Amino acid sequence: MRASRRSEVDPFIVMDVMEAARAAEATGRHIVHMEVGQPGTPAPAGARRAVIEAMEAGPLGYTVALGLPQLRARIAGLYGAWYGVDLDPARVVVTAGSSGAFLLAFTALFDSGDRVGLGDPGYPSYRQILRALGFTPVGIQTSAANRYQPTPADLPDDLAGLMVASPGNPTGTMLGHDEMAALVDATQARGISLISDEIYHGLHYGARGVSALEITDEAYVINSFSKYFSMTGWRVGWMVVPDDHVRRIERIAQNMFICPSHAGQIAALAALDCTDELEANRAVYARNRALMLDGLPKAGFDKIAPPDGAFYVYADVSALTDDSRAFAAEILDKAGVAVTPGLDFDPIRGHQTLRFSYAQATAEIEEGLARLAAFMAQRG
Repeated sequence: MRASRRSEVDPFIVMDVMEAARAAEATGRHIVHMEVGQPGTPAPAGARRAVIEAMEAGPLGYTVALGLPQLRARIAGLYGAWYGVDLDPARVVVTAGSSGAFLLAFTALFDSGDRVGLGDPGYPSYRQILRALGFTPVGIQTSAANRYQPTPADLPDDLAGLMVASPGNPTGTMLGHDEMAALVDATQARGISLISDEIYHGLHYGARGVSALEITDEAYVINSFSKYFSMTGWRVGWMVVPDDHVRRIERIAQNMFICPSHAGQIAALAALDCTDELEANRAVYARNRALMLDGLPKAGFDKIAPPDGAFYVYADVSALTDDSRAFAAEILDKAGVAVTPGLDFDPIRGHQTLRFSYAQATAEIEEGLARLAAFMAQRG
């Protein structure tokens, strides 16, 4: 059967690593999961109770395309609590995870062939979604000196859009207020649409993340209940768009998705009241981060950019390998630790980098670090 050229996207390598880890576990091995980019904790207890109660009360049918009005209002309130931003709930769009938000944003902002800048290393699905939609992703080789975040001087010519992520995946590094403002100014001066991926906000270990909405209303801001709110499988995200783009997004959302998951939205609404549980989760990540920043260099992974947020450490392993995929496979086979090759995140330099996730329980992180240290000692 005929297949489209737009469907020729690259695989998401971390999913292949997860499958290899699952296969190893099926043989009875215990694998420490440092590859997976999701919390090891469940959705908050209050969120789970709310869904049970809603299911017992009646059927969960379609909601309006932009999401439950009460959820949109509560999300708008979050911007006041976290950033001091007075946000009109009408600008909030609830989406089918952040992935749904990317589809809506790219479709609303760009035409076929448009060039969209992406900082490398960065989340690989940006690149693949853009390609599948007929746009042209343009990798921007960010530097360790700038903590793997793009700067105005890095931006190539003829961009229709720029995607930034802070905290970033795979690095966990963040843009400060001045750095974000500089990118806002540069994109607006050149007529470049700015999309700010803020899905790891709430997971910070010093200063909080800066939202693009603190600086401008002329940007698309994307967030999710997957990370801080520990609700990956519920598939609920959101984005904030300029006033004059709301109806445009609504029309596309009606046709692409009808609506986000009703059950997921009910859970998300309740999760907003579970701050104590969520902050306890963040404290676990903070402890895990400290263990990683101490244990990885001792094991031999000493070229890292200390993460400001999220739950990843990105390591330059160029002194150890020039084939990160084979190296990750060796670590899985010999150490029983699943890690992600950097090729997912940087097609040019990723063959010499690895991403380590510390989203699992602290005991698992301790075990994983011990295994990595033993593996590297034996490897020489």
